[in-house]
Amino acid sequence: MAERLTSKREIVMTDIVRHRLFNQQLSCKKFSSPEEIVERLGAIQAQDYPGGLWGIGLRLGNATIADVETAVANIIRTWPMRGTLHFVPAKDAKWMLELLTPRVIKKSSGRYKELGLTEDIFERSKGLLVKALQGNKQLTRSEMYQALEKGGVRSDGQRAYHILGHLAQKGLICFGTRREKQHTFALLDEWATGSKELSRNKALAEIARRYFTGHGPATLKDFMWWAGLTAADARAGAESAKGITSEEINGQAYFLPRKIASGWDFPNAHLLPPYDEYFIAYKDRSAAIGKNIMGKINPALTSSPIIINGQATGIWQRFVKRDEVVVTTRLFRKLDKTEKEALAEAANRYGKFLGKPAICSKVYIRNKL
Repeated sequence: MAERLTSKREIVMTDIVRHRLFNQQLSCKKFSSPEEIVERLGAIQAQDYPGGLWGIGLRLGNATIADVETAVANIIRTWPMRGTLHFVPAKDAKWMLELLTPRVIKKSSGRYKELGLTEDIFERSKGLLVKALQGNKQLTRSEMYQALEKGGVRSDGQRAYHILGHLAQKGLICFGTRREKQHTFALLDEWATGSKELSRNKALAEIARRYFTGHGPATLKDFMWWAGLTAADARAGAESAKGITSEEINGQAYFLPRKIASGWDFPNAHLLPPYDEYFIAYKDRSAAIGKNIMGKINPALTSSPIIINGQATGIWQRFVKRDEVVVTTRLFRKLDKTEKEALAEAANRYGKFLGKPAICSKVYIRNKL
């Protein structure tokens, strides 16, 4: 049984966390496929590829890493928002890129100028890569660079990296399947067949619906941060999104699904990957990261957080061996017996995801990280 909360602010914060855990599919498992999870949340950050796979897997009942990676064939990994890699539904990739990347591209114009990347070079690169990839071919990053060099486009420094990123944001290319341990690129039109097309207004409403359904309760500022939208566009999307309502909490409007359903078992423990949507998707993360531990969590959330009952309670690391995976933890406070059992079960769930038995190392406290 959870400890009785007496502070009005604590009750409010607990309600926000409780609904977020449910809506993000952490305290319930109502979907059975990776595609459904990505569609539910709209996008899952994935510049850390293994972490992105686990971010999907931990929201499913008994999925393994092989199950999730196989499903990537129906999920696109590309740069739809904030210039950051995400998994997005294949059918939605094109309209999301069209809606969300123009501001990112504009912000990159200074860097393009520094690297000598002009519109003519981008167009020449586009032609070269279409020729190299058409026919459902997939090329590794180094092979993509070679195709550019052979066509007379320099790939030195960060030029090729920005060329590939720009053309991905323009909807030309995306990541394909892995070739052994190397990631490959493919043409988006060949990889994401059956893509939807939405008008700008409908796209704003749909991205808002996905975000607040999968992440709510959240504020407009949270949504603006996540999607990289202007305040006007964020508000227009939220106000026209179907199935979304707003509630005032401490004088601030929070948007969330109109049909509220939430619940959890106590204690509820999860080992989150770096950049997980539970933290990274909000501008204000104070509901899940208390002031007393704010300095112990990497501001960029590159560390892997432990959450217990929705609160950041520590960080963890994994050490994958041939026959087992060792999970080490650093906690911000002492755990009671049931919380320790929940944490051990969370480690066990991660081991099952990798197909290896998990050993949770001795838990210890570190007040300073």
